[in-house]
Amino acid sequence: MATTAVAAYQPKPSKGFDDVIIIGGGLAGLFCALKLAPRAVTVLAAAPIGRGASSAWAQAGIAAAVGPGDTVDKHVTDTIIAGDGIVDEDVIRMMATEASARIHDLLEFGVPFDRDLAGKLSVSREAAHSESRIVRVRGDMAGRAIMEALVAAVRKTPSIRVLEGYVAEELITGNGRVTGVAARDKAGSGEDLHRLNASHVVMATGGVGHLYEVTTNPTEARGGGIGMAARAGARLADMEFVQFHPTAINVGKDPAPLATEALRGHGATLHNSAGERFMLGLHKDAELAPRDVVARGIFAEVKAGRGAFLDCRAAVHDFADEFPTVFGYCTEAGIDPAKEMIPVVPAAHYFMGGIWTDADGRSSLPGFWACGECTSTGAHGANRLASNSLLEAVVFAARIALRLGSEMTGSAPANWQEGSVSSASHLAENDHPNMAALRRTMSPNLGVLRDGDGMRDALRTILDLARNSHSARFDNVITTAKLIAVAALNRLESRGGHFRTDFPEESPDWKRRTLLTLEQANAIVPDLLETDR
Repeated sequence: MATTAVAAYQPKPSKGFDDVIIIGGGLAGLFCALKLAPRAVTVLAAAPIGRGASSAWAQAGIAAAVGPGDTVDKHVTDTIIAGDGIVDEDVIRMMATEASARIHDLLEFGVPFDRDLAGKLSVSREAAHSESRIVRVRGDMAGRAIMEALVAAVRKTPSIRVLEGYVAEELITGNGRVTGVAARDKAGSGEDLHRLNASHVVMATGGVGHLYEVTTNPTEARGGGIGMAARAGARLADMEFVQFHPTAINVGKDPAPLATEALRGHGATLHNSAGERFMLGLHKDAELAPRDVVARGIFAEVKAGRGAFLDCRAAVHDFADEFPTVFGYCTEAGIDPAKEMIPVVPAAHYFMGGIWTDADGRSSLPGFWACGECTSTGAHGANRLASNSLLEAVVFAARIALRLGSEMTGSAPANWQEGSVSSASHLAENDHPNMAALRRTMSPNLGVLRDGDGMRDALRTILDLARNSHSARFDNVITTAKLIAVAALNRLESRGGHFRTDFPEESPDWKRRTLLTLEQANAIVPDLLETDR
């Protein structure tokens, strides 16, 4: 995304209050701020708004039943099937029902969704969808286009104060509720820890992909916001469910570039080095099977040394025009996707777990709300349906704004101080020295395939890294990793994105969501580490 000039404000060291502080400058955070306008809001962003956001990298688009023949009921049914038995039907029905309204909000903010010759929204099909319902921008540029439009809208909205380069480290609590945020400036390297008080705090910090060595997520997506919420006492849900995108482009990059699922929706096929189309024997829908099934199929081929390759040669006629983002990734790697197959590998992509919220985005802590990938609303179950992620972000951001609108005082923030407009530069987030060790532990032991022995080894390593942490930011990250390991060890079955080779079947006893707090997780760690469990 091109660098743009944005307003940078510095807070006064006052004891005043903001009505709302939103932590996170991605899709969910910016959309919530815009929907709250003209009420005053402060957005804390670790990097320039729109940068470091997984949403900006999303290629496919937003799922919405707006095409001919499609219905909300069909969208709900597809989501429930993909979610492998633990989707909250009330939540996904609400999301699917409100999808059209949120698409029109995005159009009003300037998102240039593709249209047909009659001016109607164009829709495409993706894996596990029974209908064409993915609203896109130029094939694979939806995330980037959406974020560019929202950043521009935020810049033009005077009620939104943006503090760029501010990394939240701790939720401030008092009198039984969240009352603010402690954040460090200069991309988290500042010496001073700023105390920013608020009537309400909204967490929108994204997912956990960068906990893994192979991921499609930006560096900032390491679960810090989730761990921060857990350390404050918030309830978490479904922490064992990590989705691995089947077709990251396997060219040794970190993060790994993504070959959008829409390519398989267009007819691209998967082959191993022997030319075998291996998905045909694994699922009736072959390449269009749910993501967890395709990821395991590709993982098996790669692990066996045969490799996996996406063949788009017959499916895509004008690659540079139809899928410019993927075409650019391939060209950069020296691959001509019109003539060659694309090497692919599963990569950590999306987190179904996170901060538990109700249907309005309220967490278990008074004064604390959450939206986007850092949450677990029940909409995705054990395995997210493709393109429901951006939908969830905007639906819950709007619902939070609606509820907060009736609870805010409407007064301007007491710690408001305007600054000058400056050129935004990339604010890199420095890795903690133990981060590489954590990623090396998570990938083999809590990845596409898992077993009890490997997960116990991972948990022991995580506990050692936690004891040796001397950083509040790493404390948040390692807390999230620990919760993933605890939840995964505790679920004695395979379901959706959580596949255990020692418990390969689904169990009716586990057809339910996992709810826990950090205190509860800590209490069961000794039992989980027993090898004869």
